[in-house]
Amino acid sequence: MTNQNKWEAIIGLEIHVELNTKTKLFSRAPNRFGDEPNTNITEVCTGEPGALPVLNRAAVHKAVAFGCAVNAEVAHFSKFDRKSYFYPDNPRNFQITQFDQPIVLGGEIVTEVDGKEKTFKIDRAHLEDDAGTLRHFSSFVGVDYNRAGVPLLEIVSEPCLHSAKDAIAYAMMVRSIMQYVDASDCNMEEGSLRIDANISVRKFGEETLRNKTEIKNMNSFNFMGIAIDAEIKRQIHEYEINTDKNIEDVIEQATYRWDPEKMAIQMMRLKESADDYRYFPEPDLLPIVLTDEYIESIRSKLPELPYKRNIRYIKELKLSHKNAEFLTNDKTLADYFEEGLKYCKNAKSLCNWIIVEFSGRLKDTGKTILDTDISSKSIAELVNLIDDGTITGKIAKAVADDMMADSTKTALEIVKANPDYQPMDNHGELERFVDEAISKNHQAIVDYKNGRDRALGAIVGQVMKQTRGKASPKIVNKILLEKIENYEV
Repeated sequence: MTNQNKWEAIIGLEIHVELNTKTKLFSRAPNRFGDEPNTNITEVCTGEPGALPVLNRAAVHKAVAFGCAVNAEVAHFSKFDRKSYFYPDNPRNFQITQFDQPIVLGGEIVTEVDGKEKTFKIDRAHLEDDAGTLRHFSSFVGVDYNRAGVPLLEIVSEPCLHSAKDAIAYAMMVRSIMQYVDASDCNMEEGSLRIDANISVRKFGEETLRNKTEIKNMNSFNFMGIAIDAEIKRQIHEYEINTDKNIEDVIEQATYRWDPEKMAIQMMRLKESADDYRYFPEPDLLPIVLTDEYIESIRSKLPELPYKRNIRYIKELKLSHKNAEFLTNDKTLADYFEEGLKYCKNAKSLCNWIIVEFSGRLKDTGKTILDTDISSKSIAELVNLIDDGTITGKIAKAVADDMMADSTKTALEIVKANPDYQPMDNHGELERFVDEAISKNHQAIVDYKNGRDRALGAIVGQVMKQTRGKASPKIVNKILLEKIENYEV
């Protein structure tokens, strides 16, 4: 057993985000996922001799938007470099990236970890083009160059993360920001966001960094967390069983990949140094030169960012931390909620119906409310029908089932068309049910008169049971309070 209390983990993340431009970073080839292999390519994508790259302005715009969103320094002058390496999915045998003069310098990510606000520092973010992909078949391996040349923004944190929870919170906020500034869809299943984690450990009190390992190309926050925890434990274990060795010889600097089936890391290669890549300035591209006016015009058009929206939901709408975070982590879902708020004032109830009630009904389908045609306006109508006493909570659940079955009908239309959904509001009929409930719940009346307000719920519950949930709660409560006032105990 290792004693993790003696050790401090030092983690840095490199997050590779595919930008959602219409075309690739250096060519007019479509930037589109899911097409037939080797159809979205030009001579630039496949590295044909003499093919010259031309920079995509939209990619620069999206990189600057991210830099402004994280309060970074957006460089007025940045340049591209060649990073040489040889692999089948890299047709040019070099990648065009930014080495020593990136477009974004510094910045910070503010988020919550275990309910506490934390700020994590960004070192840099730079533009580069993606490689192709290898397709493995039973007897051969094919290369698909559709992804070759897709614009990437690589966001490199400082080594300021100290746990898997830190890493997940940081990476999730980066994803949210990229979605909010419309820079990427960040679809991890399609590879639009991939994470490399650099991990080392040292004893508390040490100031120098020990050897690190890198786990590459993780496209799941869950797997990233498991992989980081496992690697931290492995490194601590190695140091504790090799106390006779020089510290530099215990952990070998290497690159690993995470195997989700074996739930373990596997070594890919020993760690390269910058010299191995033979960086030099890209001769076929001019530097990027940006003016203050250009940068500020982008900054002035930034939307409300996820953490500010999260705080607003908690402070102004009184949502729980958990629900506010759930909504704001997904911009599309948060926008869906915002649209519903235009028609409904009960934010808490609207949130609950979106992320609990309807999500629960969709759980077994693998879909979310965003995959249906149910509008947030219709859900807001449902909340209003409950709040104004038109329907009861029990009827509302049946209405929600009907909305799932036929999304073309709104909640209001469904209620009006179904007599069974009309609440029982006949005063005389309800009075009879209230009298019967009072006669069977004498002790509840005594408790209520002695100051236990919740005791009233037992009687209301009895009435609702007898009316199969159709009684109007407002009218029931009104009748009940009138009768209790004259009730002798």
